[in-house]
Amino acid sequence: MAKPRILSGVQPTGNLHLGNYLGAIRNWVEMQSQYDNYFCVVDLHAITVPHNPATLAQDTYAIAALYLACGIDLQYSTIFVQSHVSAHAELAWLLNCITPMNWLTDMIQFKEKALKQGENVGVGLLDYPVLMAADILLYQADKVPVGEDQKQHLELTRDIVDRFNHQFGKGKKVLKSPEPLIRKEGARVMSLTDGTKKMSKSDPSEQSRINLLDSPAEITKKIRKCKTDTISGLTFDDPERPECHNLLTLYMVLSGKNKDDVATECADMRWGDFKKLLTETTINALKPIQDKYHEVMADKGYLESVLRDGRQKAETVAQQTLKDVKTALGYSLPL
Repeated sequence: MAKPRILSGVQPTGNLHLGNYLGAIRNWVEMQSQYDNYFCVVDLHAITVPHNPATLAQDTYAIAALYLACGIDLQYSTIFVQSHVSAHAELAWLLNCITPMNWLTDMIQFKEKALKQGENVGVGLLDYPVLMAADILLYQADKVPVGEDQKQHLELTRDIVDRFNHQFGKGKKVLKSPEPLIRKEGARVMSLTDGTKKMSKSDPSEQSRINLLDSPAEITKKIRKCKTDTISGLTFDDPERPECHNLLTLYMVLSGKNKDDVATECADMRWGDFKKLLTETTINALKPIQDKYHEVMADKGYLESVLRDGRQKAETVAQQTLKDVKTALGYSLPL
């Protein structure tokens, strides 16, 4: 019996940080043997906001290498670059033409990001949820790993599926409606400068996040300077101490210890002692990932072969879906 299929991806904008790893990629690794996985580097999404053309290609390869370094296994998973499969852009256009404008203007993330960009906001920022839908639907994914901030986009994808199948399916389900695969709790990583905000690549301050490729010196400096409080003793779940809860959670997850043991171990610690412990734990946890990353990046031929094989496998699935969609829409097919 075929395994259910998963599709997910990460943008090649900046380095991956602990929030990306603990909130998403580590979960992909742990569950990958249960699914038929397609993990892409979504470089088409990367240009919906201002980007640096000089680094886009290198950043794309770096994300693919980090997938491998974090433990994505090619026995269970396909890794590819979104823009290498032209069907993503083509299906996005076809879906654009059946997606009502108000569905997109109601997207919370568009409103938030458009506010930041002001008059320079591009059409792509409004439209990228349709491209995200195309990414998912091309592979007829059964499940999509999502966090709270992406659930609205998955609902849009499901709405597009219903609309397309109703208007053009003639009783057939041309496109499959994906289900959300909600991430496990306990790995929500917050900013080092504000314990009430998620750790994010878009935060202008490098101090706010620990990147997977940060050196031991950089990790030490960031943890030493991270925001804390003046209260004695360290405790979980105090709403008045968001930074304390975040740093304890980070230590718990990276050390592999359970919550009760960490609470007991750290209850009477001073911040200085705890920061040293967290620093050592973080450096040790990231070292295997960093070592594997540098190994993969040093073998360009291997990485290129992974992406070439991934593109070919993804292309086969994507082109079949695109053909089905174009047939349903009434297009003539290439002779």
